[in-house]
Amino acid sequence: MSEPAPLRVRVHATDPVRRRGLIAMLEGAGHAVTDDTPDVELCDSGQTLPRESEAPVVALTAVASAGAGPAGVLPPDASAEQLDAALRAVAAGLLVRPPGLPEPRSFAPADDAPLLTPREREILGLIGEGLSNKAMARRLGISVHTIKFHMEALFTKLDATSRAEALTKGLRGGVIEL
Repeated sequence: MSEPAPLRVRVHATDPVRRRGLIAMLEGAGHAVTDDTPDVELCDSGQTLPRESEAPVVALTAVASAGAGPAGVLPPDASAEQLDAALRAVAAGLLVRPPGLPEPRSFAPADDAPLLTPREREILGLIGEGLSNKAMARRLGISVHTIKFHMEALFTKLDATSRAEALTKGLRGGVIEL
């Protein structure tokens, strides 16, 4: 499996020590820190979110914003792995919210979200982890044929034609959280 492409990230942090730490985490994940056109912006806690940003923003904060807010929100003590995953997710157009953090008003589950069975929700979550059908079957202790059956039902209910589309619709519709 090939390594994911690095992202260009603009860092907003006033504390020089914190800024260096964030830059080290980003570079350790293979990303490039830039002041030019970024793919994603990273805003440390206490910083004002960039207005009219040309890129999605991941904010490291313990407080949810009242409005639409940033595309991604992580706690200030997020690990390098969490930060990398959040940056990649928002760059792909997804919203990121940690469990337990209140959601902004504009991020509510859709009233017309499809009703998925618990197993379909579980499989959608495993798609989000990047597992193959065979790996899902092993983890759940069921056959690959049964996984395919659930995937077909999932795609039909979400009106999706691919795993990525099903995952995106599930996340945007509030059906699942990663």
